Amino acid sequence: MAAVATLSAVGAAQTVLVLEHNSRPAYSAAPQLASAVAQVDPVASSASAIAKSPDGHYWAEASVDGHAVRFLVDTGASAVALTGEDARRLGFDPASLNYSYAVQTANGEAHAARVTLPNIAVAGARVENVDAFVIDHGLETSLLGMTYLGRLSRFEATPNTLILRP
Repeated sequence: MAAVATLSAVGAAQTVLVLEHNSRPAYSAAPQLASAVAQVDPVASSASAIAKSPDGHYWAEASVDGHAVRFLVDTGASAVALTGEDARRLGFDPASLNYSYAVQTANGEAHAARVTLPNIAVAGARVENVDAFVIDHGLETSLLGMTYLGRLSRFEATPNTLILRP
């Protein structure tokens, strides 16, 4: 059986499908990511907003443990997905990660390594201990998926703005 967790960039053909994990039961990957307990910064209690870009996507300028990362907001992605370049800037050594998840990207087969990000803050909406995957190749931009978005109390897309509520 294959663990199935979909990471897809809305309209950007950045689909990543987790097909298999070599050291865990097939059913374990997606439920563990989805069942994380929300730990949202109580100080950031008001709504935050991201304006829709001219290309029709929501691009989030995030702070990941104090480092700037530009994410494509992807409500269809079950997890945050990082490019190797962004992972390196965040202090991970992509060469030393365990790429035990087989994935299919828009650019072909790749592998992913599971990591935990200490925190992600977007426009004031901060979430602690966020599960993510580093994709070894084939991902053009990092994706802000449901391991972050799903831990907010609410998020809402309007015609021109994405509203995040911690």
